[in-house]
Amino acid sequence: MDPHVKVTFLGASSVVTGSKFFIETSEKNILIDCGMFQGLKELRKLNWTPLPIDVSSIDVVLITHGHLDHVGYLPRLLKEGFKGKIIGTAPTLAIAEIILRDSAKIHEEDAGRANDEKFTKHTPALPFYTLEEAERTILLFQSEKEDLWINLSEHISYRFQYNGHILGATFIELDINAKRFVFSGDIGRSDDYLLENPKRPEWADYLFIESTYGNKLHPEEDVEQLLTDIILETLLKKGNLIIPSFAVERLQVLMFILYKLYQKNKIPNIPVFVDSPMGNNVLDVFAKFPNWHKLTDSEYNAMYNHANIIESYKETLGTIDDKRSKIIIAGSGMVTGGRVLTYLQQLIDKKSTTVLLVGYQAEGTRGRQLFDGAHEIKFGGKYYPVKASVKHLQSLSAHADQEELLNWMRKIVNIPEKVYLIHGEPSASDALRVKIKDVFNWNVTIPKLYDVETFTV
Repeated sequence: MDPHVKVTFLGASSVVTGSKFFIETSEKNILIDCGMFQGLKELRKLNWTPLPIDVSSIDVVLITHGHLDHVGYLPRLLKEGFKGKIIGTAPTLAIAEIILRDSAKIHEEDAGRANDEKFTKHTPALPFYTLEEAERTILLFQSEKEDLWINLSEHISYRFQYNGHILGATFIELDINAKRFVFSGDIGRSDDYLLENPKRPEWADYLFIESTYGNKLHPEEDVEQLLTDIILETLLKKGNLIIPSFAVERLQVLMFILYKLYQKNKIPNIPVFVDSPMGNNVLDVFAKFPNWHKLTDSEYNAMYNHANIIESYKETLGTIDDKRSKIIIAGSGMVTGGRVLTYLQQLIDKKSTTVLLVGYQAEGTRGRQLFDGAHEIKFGGKYYPVKASVKHLQSLSAHADQEELLNWMRKIVNIPEKVYLIHGEPSASDALRVKIKDVFNWNVTIPKLYDVETFTV
């Protein structure tokens, strides 16, 4: 084969979201992940810009995991001419189906609302993609097993390796003419409540590794005690505890911890309401793929039955009207949309309310504003005063911190020719760059959006 390989950084480069890496070879053209940009408006606008590549030349998309910033651009890829296969593990594709359908529905609803209420510069406002386009995308899904080498062509093969983070998540090892390109995806935590520890690569000629928490160590928090204290304080205030939650993994972890706290008699039988249609669907994926997580059948059923699963918007309104103190877990995790907005609109101006943030809050999101201490927050064109108490649990993050990232790399026996830090804000990536240099003395670079690197293999 022609020994030249070209990699174009189409996302998650000097930013956290929008994961897309285009690999051109003489035998196959491969896209690793196909995610949407999230957060700041200037990033979100990039989603509407066609990719600066020949999309029709892509033969296959390999997906590390099912989060929106790794799969949410797939229907647009089809609109731009992609006709190949989309490959991931079975649970990853099951989650991607849920996320794409939910995302398409939100896009359609947002466009419809913009047109109805005339707050759009476009006539008419169009959805980023439709449910029909999402369904056409799902038809291209093809699952492959974890820890199995798959040949793409004579000189190219790949393997998915278990990576924690969320159900089905993997890192990807891609061998091109005996050179190994390793794409970390998002690396999970050690000693996770629901997932096994991530596997670690043993060889990498070229390493593309996330750096979301490259400048931080997750605190040594006693999560169960902190959560217990917050719940008891909520009861004392006769208020509500609202937990904006990511529908995939975080919601299920919270359900499990709350069930365990009740089982251990650390908290009373305070009602727990789970209000996330997408999260409910992900619960079904947990039931379908028991070998991908640590929950036993009895633990899963007990956790599920301990919570009140909300099925309709009418039930959402009924939950708000319920005068009892309660715990509400609702999407979305960064307060960018979803059912949690309805609760916050009604309850964020009450001192008896506590809002608990439990994951990464990207720049430009309402979650980040609350984390930074905003005195007011905007929903649907109207500002609401923030009188609620806002708290943050950092150690429930599904992302590895700096030490865990270094540990993930420690099993690599060779010296990579180059390491690329992706999926990070500049300060986080730069801190990890310095640390890798100090610990391993590896050649590290931080690519920018649309950078192109050429390799000889």
